[in-house]
Formats: sequence, C-alpha cells, structure tokens
Amino acid sequence: MLNPINAQNKKRILLVDDHSLMRAGIRALLDEFGDFEVIGESGNGIEALELVRKFMPDLLLLDISLPGLNGLEVLRQISQQHPDVRVLMLSMHAGSEYVARALSFGASGYLLKDSAFDELAAALHAVAGGRDYLCTAIDTETVQRFIHSTQQGQSEQEILTPRQRQILQQIAEGFGPRDIAESLNVSVKTVEAHRAQLMERLGIHHVPGLVRFAIRIGLVSPDL
Repeated sequence: MLNPINAQNKKRILLVDDHSLMRAGIRALLDEFGDFEVIGESGNGIEALELVRKFMPDLLLLDISLPGLNGLEVLRQISQQHPDVRVLMLSMHAGSEYVARALSFGASGYLLKDSAFDELAAALHAVAGGRDYLCTAIDTETVQRFIHSTQQGQSEQEILTPRQRQILQQIAEGFGPRDIAESLNVSVKTVEAHRAQLMERLGIHHVPGLVRFAIRIGLVSPDL
C-alpha cells in the first residue's frame, strides 16, 4: 500500500490509447518512475471524455488515432471544458500538421511513440510540472510555420460542429447510420440528418468524398 504522503504527491494520470499492450507498457514504465499514479485507462475517444469528467486527472496521456472520437477532437473538448487538465499527446504521427493541430488545440506536449524511455520520462515530468514539451525528433520551425499559416483563416475542421466531426469520423471508419446512432445514443434519423448537413456544408455528395475529407483534415489515418 502506498504511503499516504507519497500518494498525495503523485500526479494522477489517465492513459488513452487504442492498443492495450501499449497501455500496459506505459503503465509499467510509470510504476518505475514512482511519482505517477495511473487512475484509469481507455482505448476509445468517447469513453476518454467520460473518464476525464469522472476522475479529473492531473495529466492525460492521449493518442491521436482512436475509435469513436479522434484524439485531436478529445483534446479540443478537454481544453475547452477542463483547461486545468494537462495533455501530453503520444502518437505515431510525426507530420507537422498533426503536431501543429495538437498544439493549437491546447496540448501541453507532443511525443512520438518511438521515443526513448528517458524522453518519455522527461516529457511527463515537464508537462506534469506545468511546462510544455515537444519531442526532440520534431522539426519545431516547420511546426511553427504551419501554426502561423493556419491562424490566417478558419481551418477546415472549424466549419464543422463537434457532433459533425464525430459523425464524420465514424463514417470514415466505415460505420453505418445504425451503428453510429447506437454509439451516440441518438436515432438513425438524427445521424442521417447530420450526414446530410455535412454533405451540404462541405459540398460533398457521396460517402467516399467524406472519407477523403476526413483523411485530409486528420480525423482518421489513411491506412484505415
């Protein structure tokens, strides 16, 4: 059993990654660090939002590629609703557009999944201590240029509501209206209405076009 004083000093972490082995590995590493406590874990973006509201962790270790709700959308909502929760993105995506979006949406740090053990420790301690952290393998100048260029106007994602982005992601992942309705606890007619609004707003008139758009703005990976 943890010493009460030590337990109070531990930073409370929520792990969100769609691979259970990855979560288990990170949990084992955090146990070695000794100053972090994993209070919950999830492999689904929608569930992650619910767990954050329930547990209010100090730090959220968050993957980008998640079923149900993309990690960037989870980040966006957490930053708006729970700004005190620090978020460290842990992703396989090294592209400047992913890093720039994460930072713009409120991430305190961004780390690649193939980073060394020592860098994970450095990133966690920096973010938990109130500082920002960017993986050493990332080209910071390119990321800053991308952020500057996207700040000149409204991004493609911003023209959609959070619900529309959520439904767009699930369409792009291959789910039909009935499956989407069940996952969101809404009617099939509601899902079909959102899909029609998506197509009208984007000027896209077929599902393959929606899928291509979702890939282009980073809601889903092209290898799905």
